[in-house]
Amino acid sequence: MFYRSMDQNASRVGQLFLAALPDADAAARIHRLACVLKNAHRFDGNIIEPERLHVSLFSLGGLPEPAVRMACEAAAEVRVPPFDVLFDRSASFQGRGGNRPLVLVGDDGLERLRSFRQALVVAMAGKGLKYLTKRNFTPHVTILYAERDVEEYPIEPIRWTVNEFVLIHSLRGHVHLARWPLRSRTVAQCDWRSR
Repeated sequence: MFYRSMDQNASRVGQLFLAALPDADAAARIHRLACVLKNAHRFDGNIIEPERLHVSLFSLGGLPEPAVRMACEAAAEVRVPPFDVLFDRSASFQGRGGNRPLVLVGDDGLERLRSFRQALVVAMAGKGLKYLTKRNFTPHVTILYAERDVEEYPIEPIRWTVNEFVLIHSLRGHVHLARWPLRSRTVAQCDWRSR
């Protein structure tokens, strides 16, 4: 695991969240698909850059530093081997008018991801953070923001192996503050410190 210290107010400025990231090949394929879909639907919205593509697991924004530290400790306790994910459809999510997320979703190819998030739910609850563990979780990768909705549509499946998950601070780009490799054995504790 690697850790970067961050400003004490980072969880209140920008976004702070745990996420799974596509590998470089999958991110490049997703980005190319986003370009195709943007042209096909004649969208004006911005495409998410490959280095910012992710599957959000938990939002930690607005939390005090001790709660973020406990979330990091919970993340470090999760023991899950690497697993594959597969996204096979594009769909629109609800959003503000003129700012509708176009996302990649899937069903059977995301069961292991759902199980992994449930392991995180159990670990978070064990640290007293049950209030963070919303039950509704729709795994998705946002690929662009559009001005209108489109129908769900099958895509050529995009698959990658999740080998780690990360703590991301998003303000003007994504900064990876901590990362936890997936493995069956216990991983090191998160060294959460303010500068």
